[in-house]
Amino acid sequence: MPEKGRHIALHIGGAAAVTMTPPYGKPVLRVPDEAASVLRKLHPVIKSHIRSGLQAILADPFSGKALKDELEGLRSYRLKRFRFIYRIDTLTPSIEIITVGPRKVIYEETFRILSKK
Repeated sequence: MPEKGRHIALHIGGAAAVTMTPPYGKPVLRVPDEAASVLRKLHPVIKSHIRSGLQAILADPFSGKALKDELEGLRSYRLKRFRFIYRIDTLTPSIEIITVGPRKVIYEETFRILSKK
């Protein structure tokens, strides 16, 4: 657990796995390698929007809509035309980003990714 007040910045164009750790007592945000590789290829303006969306999820993990049926247990956070699909682990505490993408294909893509695991 990081020291109180320590903050590690989110750099989407950086390391393979992106981790954002806010001050002590808050959940850790985990972005898998597959999602990070897609995010790295985006335009800088879009990266900036995504970074703000990730920070919003970190600030209030339950702000996203709870998903149903095959995607039960996941949440969807809307930011402009993008959706962030994520899972909250209250035991760790951590938030795992499953996928990020446009509304048009994100739910099918999430189901495909979860089916592979």
